[in-house]
Amino acid sequence: MIQLNYRDSRPIYEQVRDGLRQLLMGGGILPGEKLPSVRSLAAKLTINPNTIQRAYEALEKEGYVYTLVGKGTFAAERSDVNEGRRQDLLALFDQTAAELLFLGATADALAMRLKEVEEKGS
Repeated sequence: MIQLNYRDSRPIYEQVRDGLRQLLMGGGILPGEKLPSVRSLAAKLTINPNTIQRAYEALEKEGYVYTLVGKGTFAAERSDVNEGRRQDLLALFDQTAAELLFLGATADALAMRLKEVEEKGS
């Protein structure tokens, strides 16, 4: 379930987006599965429906979900996730890795962390 932290500096819609993205990536929401309606999720989280709509729009732009007018919002197949999102994440990865190397992390330590993440995902 999505946990909101009102002390978090990120806007609520980003927390909702990130929470839904984690559910999509972690198998909590399966490809093709219908996401809750904007109104029902807003009521469940006790936040404004516009906030949920904004999170859904961001996820759709990234390719994680798609909307069918009159039917709802659905989880996209993994293969459908936007190539642009992958490139954005790789650029962020490159920046983060470069900064970690600058701060003294070793390439071996980073490779080990990457391997751990891969094993968790399997």
